[in-house]
Amino acid sequence: MNIFLHELKAYRKSTIIWTLSLSALVLVFMSLFPSISKEIDEFKKVLEAFPEPVRQALGIEINTMGSILGFYSYTFVYLTLCGAIQAMIIGISIISKEVREKTADFLLTKPVTRSQIVTSKILAAIASLLITNVIFIAVASLVASQVKTDDYSFTLFFMISITLLFMQLIFLALGIVISVIFPKIKSVMAVSLGTVFSFFFIGMFAATTGEGAKRYLSPFKYFDTASIIENGSYEISFIIAGISIIIVALVVSYIIYVKKDIHGV
Repeated sequence: MNIFLHELKAYRKSTIIWTLSLSALVLVFMSLFPSISKEIDEFKKVLEAFPEPVRQALGIEINTMGSILGFYSYTFVYLTLCGAIQAMIIGISIISKEVREKTADFLLTKPVTRSQIVTSKILAAIASLLITNVIFIAVASLVASQVKTDDYSFTLFFMISITLLFMQLIFLALGIVISVIFPKIKSVMAVSLGTVFSFFFIGMFAATTGEGAKRYLSPFKYFDTASIIENGSYEISFIIAGISIIIVALVVSYIIYVKKDIHGV
């Protein structure tokens, strides 16, 4: 029994739906850019009417909104929100479904260790996210090349786009550790939405205060797209924070899953 292929097949439909949804969203968002770029002065006046804290919370950078990278950065906030929900759902369900569906006893009787089970499931989840990101970035790049009004740096465009994957890996790890600690979750969707939106609103609050330290409280603020565009690099401290969350969450998940009693029925 190849657990990796089984899980990959089990999440095939979900992966297709989320991939198409993200691709459709970026298509819709970026298709608005030509019209906005033509009326950018009037659009900026509208944005300037918003209070500064509101603009910060929404990730609006008025000075760069007229460029394709600046506009993409603004829409990317909502793309990462959707991507985080996808990753959280997979993370929570891929482990806890054996308990919810009462198949854990059957799985654990197979000639594989618990560590092998967790590893196979995690690899399948990562593979699903990789597929989503490869197609998403390809679609986003194609659309950007069609709607651009000026030349732009594809390197910066890619650097912004690939942060979706890193963000998803963080939420995937968080989802896995939650599912291991609380295996009898009745509503995966409710827990996923609640967790993701909580971090999203914490990130919005952190943005309004302007204090860098509070950004560590929300993975949504680990990648400042304005900083990426300006400096052409990521902020190392937040990269380290994200990797630390992933490692700690996965290590805790392994330890708990291997040692705890799991009842299938």
